[in-house]
Amino acid sequence: MTEKQNPFKSFWMGGFECADQLNFYGDRVDFLNITAHLDFLRQDYELLKLFDIKTVREGIRWSKVEVRPYEYDFGSVKTMMMAGRDSGIQQLWDICHFGYPDDLSPLHPHFTKRFTALCVAFARFYRSVEPDLPLIVTPINEVSFISWLGGDEAGTAPYCRNNGWEVKYNLMRAYISGVAALKEFDRSIRILTTEPLINIVPEFNASVQEITKAREEHLVQYQSVDMLCGNICPELGGKPEYLDILGFNYYYNNQWVSGSHAYMGWNDRVMDPRWRSLSELMTEAHERYNLPVVLTETSHPLEDRPVWINYIAEETDSLLKKDIPFWGVCYYPIIDRPDWDHLHQWHHSGIWDTDPEGIISNRILHEPSAIALLEGQKQVALSLKVAQNQERFFKETSLRQRSKVELAI
Repeated sequence: MTEKQNPFKSFWMGGFECADQLNFYGDRVDFLNITAHLDFLRQDYELLKLFDIKTVREGIRWSKVEVRPYEYDFGSVKTMMMAGRDSGIQQLWDICHFGYPDDLSPLHPHFTKRFTALCVAFARFYRSVEPDLPLIVTPINEVSFISWLGGDEAGTAPYCRNNGWEVKYNLMRAYISGVAALKEFDRSIRILTTEPLINIVPEFNASVQEITKAREEHLVQYQSVDMLCGNICPELGGKPEYLDILGFNYYYNNQWVSGSHAYMGWNDRVMDPRWRSLSELMTEAHERYNLPVVLTETSHPLEDRPVWINYIAEETDSLLKKDIPFWGVCYYPIIDRPDWDHLHQWHHSGIWDTDPEGIISNRILHEPSAIALLEGQKQVALSLKVAQNQERFFKETSLRQRSKVELAI
């Protein structure tokens, strides 16, 4: 598989909420269990056939698999892998999805060493079970977000305020060290970043200084990826080759006004002129790094779910018609999930809801969302086929050129 070849089994993907962090109140959450996904893996995978989804985002849950420092139990991960194998599902793995072991935080002196060891242990375990399958990992999910939540808002470990940069710096130190170790262990492992995609704008009639400030805040979203590829903070060891696939998470509240943090409406009758389309933001990110892009998370709560899906389909179609490698869309969460801090409040943002009487093992299809997703898939099918044909053409052309060179040699 070449680095420029799309490695995903399906363009449309599903994400299962796998967060395992300490919440605002200091309580551990475990969403693979809370949503009953661990108990109903095979049933959940079977549901995906309705949308021909063959690729999913999953997580190993660092806080669960490292039972003691440098000692691991990947039993639950193996169960998930077996379910994926039997169901024909490709699993993309988050090594750290917000949660750390009880004795660690990003500011702990042992954090990088422990995380790096975890990365190698997981890769070695994965290869012992699946020696030939491609392995695609996200070392740490949404560094930009979790460093803000835990470093500036005291919403999770390490429960700091006004310390987001230091938390981000330490998370990326571990991230880069983990990637280096993964690549050394197995150069075929591919890294999928999953960072928030945002747009921050100045107030109307803003001063030059306020416009500059908003622009600087907007560009902060790229700091983590810039560290990974060595554009900034080279002392951390980032390199361009550590960046394989650009994943971005995008929700309805990802665009706001600098200073007031007032969200801009995404479906207003008269749109805010400062609002930027998803396709425009994705294009900006792609052009910054010149790498393939994926929409790794998107969804909307409650009754606007279908309207949001329609919007995502339209923007997906626009992106596929551009001359950029756009490799997939992940609906996240595909199965409903509750709020991290208030577990009795379910978001109702999935394609499947939970039982209204609280029997979470029951999956109730949200039919308007299902219809919207099927129609959206149909809408982008032609553009997707054209994009795939172009990718196949370039791949075959590259192979022919390579053969000519080899013959000449």
